[in-house]
Amino acid sequence: MDDINLIIGNNLNTYRKSKGYSLDKVAEMTGVSKGMLGQIERGETNPSISTLWKIANGLHISSTFLLEAEPDDLVIVKKNEFTPITEGNDKFNVFPSFEFDFNKKFEILIADLDVGCIHHSEPHENGAEEYLYVSKGEFQLTIQGTSYNLSEGDSIKFIADKAHEYRNNSKEPSRLHIIIYYNNAR
Repeated sequence: MDDINLIIGNNLNTYRKSKGYSLDKVAEMTGVSKGMLGQIERGETNPSISTLWKIANGLHISSTFLLEAEPDDLVIVKKNEFTPITEGNDKFNVFPSFEFDFNKKFEILIADLDVGCIHHSEPHENGAEEYLYVSKGEFQLTIQGTSYNLSEGDSIKFIADKAHEYRNNSKEPSRLHIIIYYNNAR
């Protein structure tokens, strides 16, 4: 896979220019500083998951749209071939397995939660749905103050346009397979 920082930067720059937005306008829309946006566009920084989601939500695009390389007819994804997007002292690592496709309106991610991980996820766009499958370990998902404990083999679906939290209180790492469906994707 190509350098993820360059792909993110190029995609953000291309999208911003296609909409006629200045860096100031994108900063206003996303809550991410103009300086940080400039660094991201130049491929000088590895943005956190929270930063990517702020940009995606502010621009009303999926987070993996920013990660998309040119599409191929056949895609084999090898987890060890790309750098994860990290958050929380590397306790929350996301690997974008299949990036967002406007025709299909979904993306597939793998999230690894280390022991003690607490990750606060910003609300996704209105009507977005998350489908989670726990392939390893256990974790707790909290949505608007209600917590759900899930173990290996369990699944959950929820409307993801509200803040939610992933928490690994167990003594073992957890792995989640996540499909995010963007009902209102443009």
